Amino acid sequence: MSDVIIAVDVGGTTIAAGLVTPAGEVLADERVAMRDAAGGTIPTIERLIETLVRRAGDRRVRGIGVGVPGPVDPVTGRISEYVPHAPDLADQPLAAALAARFGRPAYVDNDVNALALAEWRFGAGRGVRSLVVLAPGTGFGCGILLEGRLVRGMNGFGGEFGHTPVKFDGPRCWCGGRGCLAIYASGRGIAEAAQARVAGHAAAPLLAAAGGDPGAITAELVFRAAAGGESVAAAVVDEACQALGAMLGTIVNGLNPEAIVVTGGVAVSLAPLEKRILAAAGEYALARALVATRVTFVAADKRTTMRGAAALVLYEEEGGAR
Repeated sequence: MSDVIIAVDVGGTTIAAGLVTPAGEVLADERVAMRDAAGGTIPTIERLIETLVRRAGDRRVRGIGVGVPGPVDPVTGRISEYVPHAPDLADQPLAAALAARFGRPAYVDNDVNALALAEWRFGAGRGVRSLVVLAPGTGFGCGILLEGRLVRGMNGFGGEFGHTPVKFDGPRCWCGGRGCLAIYASGRGIAEAAQARVAGHAAAPLLAAAGGDPGAITAELVFRAAAGGESVAAAVVDEACQALGAMLGTIVNGLNPEAIVVTGGVAVSLAPLEKRILAAAGEYALARALVATRVTFVAADKRTTMRGAAALVLYEEEGGAR
């Protein structure tokens, strides 16, 4: 029987784990809502892995890969102190712990780094040597591969384009910076921008669409209202497109990658606006470099992120390059 990889994705609301073949096929998956992670994140991950070891049957489990929502130090293997959805992972040597517990090689990395590896090996970036993945979801993640190597940075913060300023006099970001891309183009940022604009305006149509509760305004609602012509929502979406275009220009000019993939939870709403976003990118990018860059919008799901954790194992098995 074929080998399999146990792949785990620690998301904001769900921990998902699966048996994935080296070709990227997800054979089985198990999921636990974060709110039901009894005893903490690590015990929940271990229980999911135990279940999948049993489900693997006679197949050889060649490794365990885990994507986590925060930077991972590439030298020590420890997860950064900044893990917003799973604070109990902070400063934990998770890979070493899982390897010792299950007797198999284990690797842990930032979830969008893993997602970039999935797109590079199995998806829209297959066959290229340089790839940037932008992942607007609740926050805004990024993964970079240059000449077949994952860019992690000195201590795991490489590729944090979501926290690169696109407006120098913009508002404070949750990271402590100012004018970050995440404020304008992440799900949380889009929702909060719309909430701020309707505050004190009881007659705002967007507020009515949210049942009169500003807290019920989500990014999905903002995109839907903007498509229907609602002015506040349209202004927020215009700002998101301009900000994302500016970041595409920065990436094209600074890295000149073969491909850029925009994925994550907000990508499905951004995809219909691709022409507008690329037009904005044209205001900032070197024209010849932008034309030569393949930009693709891809809707993400949990199976994609599980493939990312599996791709991480394959990448590390091959010595970090292909």
